[in-house]
Amino acid sequence: MSYQNKFTYATLPRTQRGTPIVLGGDPKGKNFLYCNGNSVIIRNIDNPAISDVYTEHSCAVNVAKYSPSGFYIASGDQSGKVRIWDTVNKEHILKNEFQPIGGPIKDIAWSADSQRMVIVGEGRERFGHVFMTETGTSVGEISGQSKPINSCDFRPVRPFRIVTGSEDNTIGVFEGPPFKFKCTKQEHTRFVQAVRYSPNGAFFASAGFDGHVYLYDGATSELVGEIGSPAHKGGVYAVAWKPDSTQLLTCSGDKTCKLWDVATKELVTEFPMGNTVDDQQVSCLWQGEHLLTVSLSGYITYLDVNNPTKPLRVIKGHNKPITALALSEDHSTIYTASHDGAVTNWNSGNGTNNRVAGNGHGNQVNCIRAHGDFVYTCGIDDSVKQISVEGNTYTGVDTKLNCQPRGMDIFREKNIQVVGCVKDICVLQDNRKVSALPIAYESSSVSVNTDTMDVAVGGDDNKIHIYTLNGTTLEPKTEIEHLGAITDCAYSPDKKYLVASDSNRKVILYDATEYKPAHNKEWGFHNARVNCVAWSPNSLLVASGSLDTTIIIWSVSNPAKHTIIKNAHPQSQITKLVWLDNEHVISTGQDCNTKVWEVTDVC
Repeated sequence: MSYQNKFTYATLPRTQRGTPIVLGGDPKGKNFLYCNGNSVIIRNIDNPAISDVYTEHSCAVNVAKYSPSGFYIASGDQSGKVRIWDTVNKEHILKNEFQPIGGPIKDIAWSADSQRMVIVGEGRERFGHVFMTETGTSVGEISGQSKPINSCDFRPVRPFRIVTGSEDNTIGVFEGPPFKFKCTKQEHTRFVQAVRYSPNGAFFASAGFDGHVYLYDGATSELVGEIGSPAHKGGVYAVAWKPDSTQLLTCSGDKTCKLWDVATKELVTEFPMGNTVDDQQVSCLWQGEHLLTVSLSGYITYLDVNNPTKPLRVIKGHNKPITALALSEDHSTIYTASHDGAVTNWNSGNGTNNRVAGNGHGNQVNCIRAHGDFVYTCGIDDSVKQISVEGNTYTGVDTKLNCQPRGMDIFREKNIQVVGCVKDICVLQDNRKVSALPIAYESSSVSVNTDTMDVAVGGDDNKIHIYTLNGTTLEPKTEIEHLGAITDCAYSPDKKYLVASDSNRKVILYDATEYKPAHNKEWGFHNARVNCVAWSPNSLLVASGSLDTTIIIWSVSNPAKHTIIKNAHPQSQITKLVWLDNEHVISTGQDCNTKVWEVTDVC
């Protein structure tokens, strides 16, 4: 049995209000970089469905930058560690690890020869450091600024210079090597959030929360002038230079991006990005022909210079842990939902996606189920809502429940939904609540058997509770005991089996007529709580996902046979699984990523 990761539908950048993020650009023009949690996301700029995830940091990563040679990436994290790792091998072999400061790293810049590096941030003893990338040997010191430093850059041509932008509203200028403090520039009246040299080294630009953007001479650091007056009505989060150094892109909390002519310092184009708080622009990157900007929502927008009001492309998705997963009935669309209530649909063939519009849950979605022209979601706002597949929007149908729902399944022929809640099990028909059965346990999951009208409900009392649907009411039938709380349960597509997972690391297969174990082989190879189970369409395989970051594929016809996908979502538990077809399983994780796995030679 073999497997491979076919696609990774990557997380969006993790954003925070009032905090800029840094995008890294590939000097070869192929990829761009950003961070989310402990992960560095490497994403193809032409086809964002192609991505790679680096997960070797032990705490949150703030910034990642390619070396000018393109062979290495340096990533800096919350603890002050810098890891330098290679881009050529799939394993991303670690070249060096250094601890230049004792606090969060906010920005990284390489020298043009890839030999030196400057990092800045919020260290306890110092706010920045310059060192050799091979040995970690110091080549100067970053001093002269009294508060954390947000941004830094290396002049790409000789004589080398370093500039830094600080929360004490100043720009620091350093000459070297070895680099020594030369002067501070004090034009800004609020935090300096970005300093960037032009690719030809002739200028550097600075941007701050005062809305101003200033241009300085690259060699002498003298003020050349101000771009705009001011450039933006809100704080400027980032600047990016055109590769030929003739234009400058700025992005701001005033929900606009602007393109400036460097020679005249005049506005060329303004890009209106929206009118909600989530449309604040917190980062930008100019790579080759591509102008990218990131909004507070995490969306990555490809700007169109020829049509400022209509972007070329907007990459959507999730930047919070994914809590629910489902497929449309024809398997053409994947639906994912995250703990902030966002629901995204993905084309299962090419990974293109879109956010579901309309008035959704606004907080965690616990379950998604598709039925015909609609998709149903239940969330911790104690309601079941309906999404139109065709319109890709919530329809306004909103069924209120007595308590928080945890799981849901649908008798499709009868248009009946069974919703397992914390205190009862509700039966809904035609979007109305028709009955509720009080329970003495908290339910975790629901699965229905349309052949026998049985309903399996997993409980935190270590039992699977089997009910029969009689009309629109549930009647208790039997109970199955486990050694741990039931986390998930599912009837097989052919209705012959029921599989259940529990917090005691076990996956157990039952015969769906007598509810006795279907074989005497114990499926217990997980090392921690099993979170979810899913059936292949042919009912021959079961996939289970666990807190231990692994997915295991089990064979029903040969119970001794299984395949372990180790570190399926490194450093992240598996939250949900679903089979796309008999050879492809889709997984979601706490790391906000959705992955498609090809599994072959199983039976």
